[in-house]
Amino acid sequence: MSFELRRATAGDVTSARELTCQNMLRYYIEFELPWQDHAFDVAWSERQNWLIVRDDVSVGYVSLSRDMRALYIRELQVSAAFHRQGAGSWAIDQVIDMARRERRPAIRLTVFQNNPARNLYERKGLQVLGKDECFLRMQLDISTPVR
Repeated sequence: MSFELRRATAGDVTSARELTCQNMLRYYIEFELPWQDHAFDVAWSERQNWLIVRDDVSVGYVSLSRDMRALYIRELQVSAAFHRQGAGSWAIDQVIDMARRERRPAIRLTVFQNNPARNLYERKGLQVLGKDECFLRMQLDISTPVR
């Protein structure tokens, strides 16, 4: 079974918000951060969003932004029913390919310090550049080979 990226629409915001809340609310609670539906919706409208699809079923999404320094993964969410089936790894590979085609020097993201997704990001070659009370800032220099 293979995955594909499909451009998300404004109509996908509700399901994306619900998925993100399901996956991330425990981290927000642990770090005493407020979850704000409105803030999610505003951010969604300002980013390039892609659904991760397998057999015409949306299994998650990736949300991106860009500047001259990097392609930023703002969100990468996969439904729990599809965890550990390669969707996240595949999606990162697609983002790396995008960054290469666009000649972006790096891919960057932030992740909660205790989120196990950090292990996936490290396997894909992202390195921790800094941290604060909640988050790790990670980067992959685009010349780094993908694993």
